[in-house]
Amino acid sequence: MPQPTSSPAPRESLTRRAGELATRATRRMEAEHQWFRELGAADRSWVALVAQAGIGSLLGWYADGSRAGPPGQIFAAAPPSLAGTITLAQTLDLTRTAIVTVEEAVPELVAADETQALREAVLRYSRDLAFAAAGVYARSADHRGGWDTRLETLVVHAVVRGEANDAMASRAAELGWEGVTDVAVVAGVLPQGDPTPVVEELRAAAGVLGRRCLTAAHDRRIVCVLGGSTRPVEDAERLVGAFGEGPVVVGPRVPHLFAAGRSARAALSGVDAAPAWGAAPRPVAADELLPERALLGEGPARRMLVDRVYAPLRDHPSALLDTVQAYLDQGMVLEASARLLFLHPNTVRYRLRRVEELVGLDPHTARDAWVLQVALALGRMGGGPRLWRGTR
Repeated sequence: MPQPTSSPAPRESLTRRAGELATRATRRMEAEHQWFRELGAADRSWVALVAQAGIGSLLGWYADGSRAGPPGQIFAAAPPSLAGTITLAQTLDLTRTAIVTVEEAVPELVAADETQALREAVLRYSRDLAFAAAGVYARSADHRGGWDTRLETLVVHAVVRGEANDAMASRAAELGWEGVTDVAVVAGVLPQGDPTPVVEELRAAAGVLGRRCLTAAHDRRIVCVLGGSTRPVEDAERLVGAFGEGPVVVGPRVPHLFAAGRSARAALSGVDAAPAWGAAPRPVAADELLPERALLGEGPARRMLVDRVYAPLRDHPSALLDTVQAYLDQGMVLEASARLLFLHPNTVRYRLRRVEELVGLDPHTARDAWVLQVALALGRMGGGPRLWRGTR
């Protein structure tokens, strides 16, 4: 540490100038930095207090001829929330302005033969102060990151439970999800080991896609809530590498986070049901697993099959329901179905095309025939949706 070339100025003669120099520094910040002018009155007062503490600490440290304490202690003068109001770059602007103010005042503070020593002290102090500022922000970022992770986990678990209350709204707002639309939940198997790298990988992959992402582990599952995703299955194709071996299921897209419980329930149910469909793609939409989910006893899946498949066929004037049922019962043999119905094969063929047009399922393919078979069976059992009222 540089030593004065003559007797140091008394501590009081230097430190009593701290307030005056801080006032100069504050005026300089007002003139040079727009961000400072845009701060509220309370935050401006805190910044001025930090500047005064820093200048006072610098002059006291020099007058004592030794370091009185680490420069980072000056930031104790401000509330922790100030780190969330001004950025690290702005804090360095503050530090630079205060140091320049002191440097310009050096001839006023010490005798001519001592100015070089004080300038060197200011240089060394400013270097240590910049490192101290970086440390404060690093600790703040670590703390904020841990807090955000806890909030994120709470929000994801609330989504899984289907909660949409004020507590969830407040936590989502803290994470910046107030105005996020087009939300879908992607669920899969959690890989073995620490889930933290998986969560970070999913966040990074979603960020590359330009999507918002909330992710948490849930009962050996990994649940990823995607925001701003108009094509969630396509987005999920870019995320599957982060999931463990097994199915990756995409719940239906919903308008906002507070409706995401439905998407989460469908996705998680789909993860349990997907092994029944050996050829299921990865990822697969939860709505593609309606028959398997219905076999698990999921009420919404049963109702959707009845409403989307059975009811339109039943209500169609061309007896499509009887035609497709006969076709399935006859092992998907066109001629046998026509004989059973006393119809020409071309009439049966036409009606089966109408089935595909109406409900989007081709009776000639094995997978779609299976979906039709389950939907028709559910629809014939007691009138459809009323049968499962009150089930999950």
